[in-house]
Amino acid sequence: MARTPSPKKRIEELRAHIRTHNDLYYGQDSPEVSDAEYDALVRELRDLEAEHPELVDAESPTEVVGASSLTTFDPVVHAVPMTSLDNAMDEEELRAWGDRIAKGLGDQPVRYVCELKIDGLAISIRYENGVMVQAATRGDGKVGEDVTANVATISSLPKKLDKGAPSVVEVRGEIYMSTIAFEKLKAEREAENLQRSANNRALLAVPVNPRNAGAGSLRQKDPTITAQRDLSLWSYQLGEVVGGPDFSSHHATLEFLKGLGFPVNPEITVVDSVDAVVAFCRQWQERRHELGYEIDGAVVKIDDLSQRDQLGFTSRAPRWAIAFKFPPEEKHTILKDIQISVGRTGRVTPFAVLEPVFVGGSNVGMATLHNRDQVAAKDVRPGDTVVVRKAGDVIPEVVGPVLAKRPKGSQPWEFPTHCPCKLSSVLVKIEEQADTRCVEPSCPFQRDQRIIYFASRGGMDIEGLGERTVFALSDAGLVADVGDLYSLTVEQLLTLDGFAEKGAQNLVSGIQASRTRPLPKLLTALGIKHLGPAAAESLSTHFGTVDAIASASEEELSSVDGVGGVIASSISSWFAQPENSSVIEKLRSAGVEFGRVEKSDAPQTLVGKAIVVTGTLANYSREGAEVAIKSRGGKSPGSVSAKTFAVVLGESPGASKVTKAEQLKIPVLDEAGFEVLLETGELPNS
Repeated sequence: MARTPSPKKRIEELRAHIRTHNDLYYGQDSPEVSDAEYDALVRELRDLEAEHPELVDAESPTEVVGASSLTTFDPVVHAVPMTSLDNAMDEEELRAWGDRIAKGLGDQPVRYVCELKIDGLAISIRYENGVMVQAATRGDGKVGEDVTANVATISSLPKKLDKGAPSVVEVRGEIYMSTIAFEKLKAEREAENLQRSANNRALLAVPVNPRNAGAGSLRQKDPTITAQRDLSLWSYQLGEVVGGPDFSSHHATLEFLKGLGFPVNPEITVVDSVDAVVAFCRQWQERRHELGYEIDGAVVKIDDLSQRDQLGFTSRAPRWAIAFKFPPEEKHTILKDIQISVGRTGRVTPFAVLEPVFVGGSNVGMATLHNRDQVAAKDVRPGDTVVVRKAGDVIPEVVGPVLAKRPKGSQPWEFPTHCPCKLSSVLVKIEEQADTRCVEPSCPFQRDQRIIYFASRGGMDIEGLGERTVFALSDAGLVADVGDLYSLTVEQLLTLDGFAEKGAQNLVSGIQASRTRPLPKLLTALGIKHLGPAAAESLSTHFGTVDAIASASEEELSSVDGVGGVIASSISSWFAQPENSSVIEKLRSAGVEFGRVEKSDAPQTLVGKAIVVTGTLANYSREGAEVAIKSRGGKSPGSVSAKTFAVVLGESPGASKVTKAEQLKIPVLDEAGFEVLLETGELPNS
């Protein structure tokens, strides 16, 4: 018979469980228990601590700072919307914004307020009769989340205002984690993980940058945890104000905020020209690491509030402000080696093996070098000190070598002549192209990448069939092509390292479930060269089945909208190859559907219309917005052209698309306008 643990032991267990679930839910976005189960744990802990007050600990999850230990993140409607800003990605775009300002204001002199763009989380804090009553995240700009209990733990934030304060005042600002607080949290996590590892317990996620750590800290269900994270605040704007003074300038509102006791960034500067704005941005781009917190750009605002009224707003953002984004951060490191990878089509890509370096928010140990021409043009060599950055702050890339640090006797890197696979087939440089390819169809590297692509989200979306599993299946000789996936058994999977009964069953079930994917998904998953999702959709709609596409002539294929001669030739060539015909027959025998074309029930309001979506929408993912457009007969291209019917702007849109839309006089819509367009096929108020 199992023994009931002592109150002390049970309290310790509950605290550990709750802290782990807090981190999984808010820090890693991967909860393992329901809210009800979580709440039951908290209630049990609270009851036990009430029965045994001698066991109460200051660090217990139930020890709340300023409020109850549970916040529900209720929705909060902003009295004054929290608008986002358009972006300028370089000095040219910044000066173009300055030109638009000058045009909009005529000959009026203009003053600009330059602020650092803090890499944190936007917040609105409301005071009534001098008392803080609510704090909310920006959300979609109109509705945010109530995080009052957590914001109340920030020591630099005044909890009460002096008697002379307005009866209602909303303060907008940015919550962030300082670099010191971040390093402290990181060190604590790493130390705790050493203990967990020694005890064979699951490791906690170690935050990679202050912004992510700050976001996770602010959205903790337990404010006590937030209090331990030492968050900070810079205030930069007023929202709703009742009973306050009249202001004529933005810098006067900042002085007002200072007078109320709110922290205002000391680096804010007022200047009289766009040249001075550019100089401010250049200065802080160079000096960004001198600060005790992370910045990713600068925010520039028109100072005169009456001029702001003149300029007004676009459909989603003020014309009188812009965010200048710093270019990607660059770091120096050692290029240890250059190696090559072989893709599903045989394309060979060189990549750099680097001495790991922290850049753009994460550790980088590898970076693409694209092709042999790029390697030659950059003249990077093993042993070089190289400049590394993240393209778009996402993809690691090698900018070039630091020639002054090149080792003596260094020799240019030579592109391999043979594939690194066991077949060692000859690599062929394609004429008039940058690509080098392995042309051996049975190359195991190509085979593995074809299977990975087939199972990917854009293809058959087979959950659990990732790169590592594919390599294990390939090495064990269990799959030679994608058709073999459908004959895999649980028993076979259990012979592989790392597979338990449940995992094996789940993978087999996931593979079998993929048999009913719609035809465009199957066509894309086959990995036919040049054939992407859009053309796959058009072909599916036109022909209806795999067999009809396979038997169609190149002329018939190329006549389909969005296909053309190059894709048509590639499709015909693919189906003509015996090894591919064998794969098709395996899929047919496995019961994979060859003619499932999803018919949209949505009204065909957008037939013939191209709608470009840029930025983040509140109610649609990027993929969801594209589906909404295409299901109504429209197209969703990635760039703005004269053929574009409308541009939909979400939060943080691409500045080049906004500029192009303005130049071409393309209608620009916010999300509400997008909804009208989807429903009616017409522009709002047209």
